[in-house]
Amino acid sequence: MSATSRPVIFRNGLVLTMDDAHTVLPGADVLVIGDRIAEVGVGLAAPDDALEIDAAGGILMPGMVDTHRHMWQTAMRGYGADWTLTQYFVWYYLESGKLFRPEDVYAGNLLAAIEAVDAGVTTTVDWSHGLQTPEHADAAVDALEAVDGRFVLAYGNIQQGPWEWATSPEFRDFHRRRIDGGKLAGFQMAFDVTGDPAFPERAAFEVARELGAAVTTHAGVWGATNDDGIRLMHEHGFMNPSTVYVHAATLTHDSYNRIAATGGSVSVSTESEQSAGQGYPPTWQLRHHDIPVSLSMDTSVWWSGDLFSAMRTTLGADRSREHLEAHAKQDTITHCHLRAEQVVEWATRGGARALGMDSTIGALTPGRQADIVLIKNDASPVMFPILNPHGHVVFQAQRGDVHTVLVGGRVVKRDGRLVGVDLAAARDRVAATIDHLRETMGEEAWLRGMNPDVPETAILENPYQYTEWDAGSAQWKH
Repeated sequence: MSATSRPVIFRNGLVLTMDDAHTVLPGADVLVIGDRIAEVGVGLAAPDDALEIDAAGGILMPGMVDTHRHMWQTAMRGYGADWTLTQYFVWYYLESGKLFRPEDVYAGNLLAAIEAVDAGVTTTVDWSHGLQTPEHADAAVDALEAVDGRFVLAYGNIQQGPWEWATSPEFRDFHRRRIDGGKLAGFQMAFDVTGDPAFPERAAFEVARELGAAVTTHAGVWGATNDDGIRLMHEHGFMNPSTVYVHAATLTHDSYNRIAATGGSVSVSTESEQSAGQGYPPTWQLRHHDIPVSLSMDTSVWWSGDLFSAMRTTLGADRSREHLEAHAKQDTITHCHLRAEQVVEWATRGGARALGMDSTIGALTPGRQADIVLIKNDASPVMFPILNPHGHVVFQAQRGDVHTVLVGGRVVKRDGRLVGVDLAAARDRVAATIDHLRETMGEEAWLRGMNPDVPETAILENPYQYTEWDAGSAQWKH
């Protein structure tokens, strides 16, 4: 992507700073010099050569942060729309996921990276658990480095136990070659803890500790990971503030207390939890245990790779649960606990904090990296009036309203169009991946994978559904 070396000034926007006080500045400017935010305020002076962007009628907010996205699966966009989590596991873990070549990982990551910055997601964690070989891992990083976004590689391999791949010399060599001194924004190790009393994952945790790498793990996933995994991590001293627990939807109070006590955070993928079956989206529990939250979209094999839908569904699911719990006690909720403002915070600073980047991204304050999103669409009747700006971001705006995006001061999208992106080349790479999978699987298997069987629906007897009028008895007969 091309980038500008000129200063940039956004003029006359409604600025959601997301600072500690969540300050909102109407009619304000944001000045960017180099890769940093220089000033935020009204009527700012700017260098003569500054690129001026009219933000009037729009909302300026920090770049959003997605803390859990299986980017390699984006080449399969929408394929699993009707899957359950079980069908996802079978397809990716046991069957067709093994067919992905390094170039297929590259294709998915490239498309996902482009999609992220297009939607105003300036920092994304690539929860990359399809790295079967070092060549797959190199391809994943190559794709991320080809796009002007901020990306964290979370290294994983679902075809091996973490005690195998994490302790291999090939993994150490990859880390030395591509992570130490590399161009990525960060590095994590991605693996799950099954709850096996022998705790074989200990070896991977020890490698993470040696490398100074954070661990991100799918926790509290119905039928897959549970409280035993959390207990084992805690008893062996491997829970810390840098640990990110993904989903955490089916845990007990004891597990939530252990997470809270050790300072970890939870990445909530509400659309995934609602649809795939990990468990009910847990924000209602996390609020009660005072556990920090970030948001994520999980995988485009099901859902759209933006955080507008994530914010919207998260707020809806939390409020739905609050009403449901009250109704079960014959009570009525008259005031919502979770507000739109808090969900915007989770999508920005919440992600920054989870990744240990809170001092550099996640807010529009002087000195931070200039990761900035302008939401503006003069052609849309939905972009006026803007009365409640946080509520507008959550419930009204969508990815098509992302007008301009800066990452580290670089203009990566302007006037609604990506800058310097070769979409045709990305499309060709994805098409080659699809051709490879269809040919290798065979057309019958390909179609069967995309169209799982529909269980029969049992229709309940309806006592008010009649079929015949009996004149003799003057009543309806079934």
